Parts: sequence; C-alpha cells; structure tokens
Amino acid sequence: MTSVQSDTTSQCSQQVLVATASDCNGRKGAAGQQMRLKKQLGLMEGVAIILGIIIGSGIFVSPKGVLREAGSIGLSLVVWGLCGFLSMLGALCYAELGTSILKSGSDYAYIGEAFGSLPSFLYLWDAVFIFVPTTNAIMGLTVANYLAKPLFPDCDPPDIALRLIAAACITGLTLLNCWSTRVTTQLQNLVMVTKLLALGLVIVGGCLAMSRGGVEMFDNMWEGTATDPGQVAVSFYSGIFSYAGWNYLNFMTEELQDPYTNLPRAIYISLPLVTIVYMLANISYLAVLSPAAMLSSDAIAVTFSSRMFGYLAPVMPALISISTLGSLSCHIMTSSRLCFVGARNGHFPDCLSLVTMNYLTPAPALAFLCILSLLCLSNSNIYSLIDYAAFVESMFILLAIASLLYLRYTRPNMPRPIKVSLGIPIIFLLICTFLVFLPLYVRPMEVGMGLLITACGVPVYLLCISWKDKPTWLISCLHRLGYTSQKVFLGLKEDKEE
Repeated sequence: MTSVQSDTTSQCSQQVLVATASDCNGRKGAAGQQMRLKKQLGLMEGVAIILGIIIGSGIFVSPKGVLREAGSIGLSLVVWGLCGFLSMLGALCYAELGTSILKSGSDYAYIGEAFGSLPSFLYLWDAVFIFVPTTNAIMGLTVANYLAKPLFPDCDPPDIALRLIAAACITGLTLLNCWSTRVTTQLQNLVMVTKLLALGLVIVGGCLAMSRGGVEMFDNMWEGTATDPGQVAVSFYSGIFSYAGWNYLNFMTEELQDPYTNLPRAIYISLPLVTIVYMLANISYLAVLSPAAMLSSDAIAVTFSSRMFGYLAPVMPALISISTLGSLSCHIMTSSRLCFVGARNGHFPDCLSLVTMNYLTPAPALAFLCILSLLCLSNSNIYSLIDYAAFVESMFILLAIASLLYLRYTRPNMPRPIKVSLGIPIIFLLICTFLVFLPLYVRPMEVGMGLLITACGVPVYLLCISWKDKPTWLISCLHRLGYTSQKVFLGLKEDKEE
C-alpha cells in the first residue's frame, strides 16, 4: 500500500510543470471536485470585498497625510471629495474592462490584452514586489499601532513591538486564506458591519461636537493652503490610498458568480457609500481635533475617541483593529490571485500557480506574498510607505485606463456588456497623468526608486520570459522548485476550464 501511494505521488510530482490533477491518474481535489478556484462569490461578497479593502487602515491614518500636504482644512476636504470622485470614474472604467475581459488579474489582464506581454509583466513585477507587500505592511502596522496605542498613552509604542504584531497579523491571515476562501469571504461580511460601526461612531461623535459649538475650526478653513501643484498632487496620494481597493474585485473575476451583473453592481453600491462616509468622517475629525492635534497623532481615531467618549474610548481601537484586520485579510486574498494568474501565464515560476488539493486555494502564491510583506516591515514609517506605493500604483492605473481607450480604437467590435461614455476614461486619464508626473520634483526619492524598480523588471523579462533556450541546469532548478512546492503545499496545476 505504501509503495503504490508513493509511486502515485512521485508520478504526479514529476509532472508538476505540465500536469493537472486530471492527468495524475484522474485524481481530483477535495470531495472529488475539479482542481480549479471555485465560483463562490455573489453580490454581497463582492460588496463586502470592495468595502473590506477600501474601509481599512486608510481613513484612520491618511487624514493626517492629506492635511499635512494640503496645508489647510478646506483644501484637505476638497482633496477627499475629489479622491472619491476620481475613484468613481476609475471604477466605471474598470466595470467596462472587467465585463469585456473576463479574466482574473485586473490591471495585469487588461494591460496584457491591450499592450502585450512586457507591459503586463512590468505591472506584475511592481505589484508583487512593491505595492502589494507594501500595502500589507501598511495595514499590519496600522493594526499594531491601534492595538498598542492604549498601552502607551504618553509615548510612542516600541518599534519592535509594532513590527512583531504586524508580522503576526500578516502571517495568521495568510494561513486563514490558505485554509478556506469561503470562510474568508464570510468573515468579510461580518467585518463590514464592524467597519461601518466604527465610522458611524466617529460621525456621531462629530455631530455631537458640532452641536456643542465645535465648528470654530472651519472659520479659517483655507488658511495655509498649499499652492505648489506638486505638493497638492502628493496630498492626493494619501487620499487615493484610503480609497484604494475599488478595482480589487476585478482580481477575482473568475471566482465571481454572474460577473456581468455582480461586478458593476458591487462597484455602484460601494463607491458612493464610501465617499459619503469618508467626507462625514473627516468633518467629524476636524470638529473635535485641531489641525495641530491631527498632525501630531499617528492614531487619529484613538485620539478622537479619547476626547469624545471618555471611559468608552478603548472601544474605538478595538473596532478599528478588527476593521483593518478585515481589510488586510481581503487584500491578502485578492492580491494572491494576481500572483497566481501571473504564474499561470508563465510570467512567474510555475510553482506559484499550484492549487492545493484539499482546500482549492493558491497557497504557494499566498505564502510567497506573505514573505515579501514581512520583509517590507523593515521600514515602519507608514507615511513613506504610502507615498512609495501610491506612485507606482497610480502609474499602472494610468496604463490600464489607456488600455481601455486603446481597445476602443483597435477593437471597436469587441463585446462590451457595459460601455461608459468616452469622456469618463479621458477625464480619468488626464487626472491620473497629473497625479503621476507632477510629484516628480516633490518626492524625487520615492518616485525615482519606483521607476528604478520598474526598469529592473525589463532585464528580468528578457532573461526569464523572452529567452526560450534556457540552459538545462536552470530548467532543472525550476523543476526542483516546482517539485518542492507541490510536496510542501500538496498542490497541483489547475484543471483547464471545460
């Protein structure tokens, strides 16, 4: 019995780079299911995923960054409103892209469809090595800040403690995502209520403060307004970070039930709701805290609740921690599909394209991104991480919208269940161009490093993707890597869709 089982495992493992579960003696996944990621996300789960990613660490951290760069209360509120409007324009464009190109991977799939292999690989390169792990690190550090802040009311929490808490959160949620996609999405439905409750408390507290005369902050709301266009563009980065996630449901299009209907509906429900809640939350912050108090706090909502709710103040850090943990879990789930699809398309090693036999999850891709996220914790400065990630992500969103216009021109007869007015992608493209290129002289280090890492992807593409006649030793190393990945994760290649 043992020898037969060993032979079967060996036979499957030797074919890891070419075989699917159906090829390995007809073996299937758990309960005899086909070895594919399952379509198990409905409209409710779609809305929960979008809200779960957007309403996370950003609204509880970014108000400080927006106010610092905008220079005044008035301009900061304008930036928040425009970021919501910009996100809605972008979401409409992605609704068209997502229903006309029914592939998981979002920007990666759209850029590849329009411009070919190299640009899509560069997006994948930057996503996997810059803004996916960086965003995970930001969310993990935010959870750590809110958990640790009540324990250190008069000083900053120790840096090493923040990093350890963040690392534990990222690792634990990665393990949960490896275990079950269904459990993770059901958790999002519960966490969505917690998020709205936390923001609801902020808004109610702000209304109470204003009813007691807390409106003096708005008397000179335009005082100190930034006039440098580059600095104004940088202020948008923190705002955009808070709205980031409106395109992440597109990463999981292949797992969405009835994507033609549920993808656009989830977008139309989520974005207006988020914009309204964010504007009310920022007004509430300013009704209670002075600009100086906001700029001196790394946990704005905790400072807000300590002034408004007295002995009930510890409730707020708990709600925000749960909220941000939910966003982190959701981001880990969706971004892993990008890495998985890239490996499936041959842009990353095949060992990352395996699906676990027992749970039908992309565990190797999840583990790989977890390691990269932990490495990003070497920098615990949240605001430099936000600037660093937002620039690179904005650059590729610009390219994805350009792909929509390019496909409109080159493939006018392409089926488009949703077709937005041509003016929407053009306006969005112009605004994104402004946000990408004006900060070049304001944040040259962050922008320069982002461009440098992107450029480093070109020789990697030429050596690893374009070069077909690779030496035998390299092919052997990749084969052993795939073999090891299969043995560790009990994974197989995905079955082709019938």
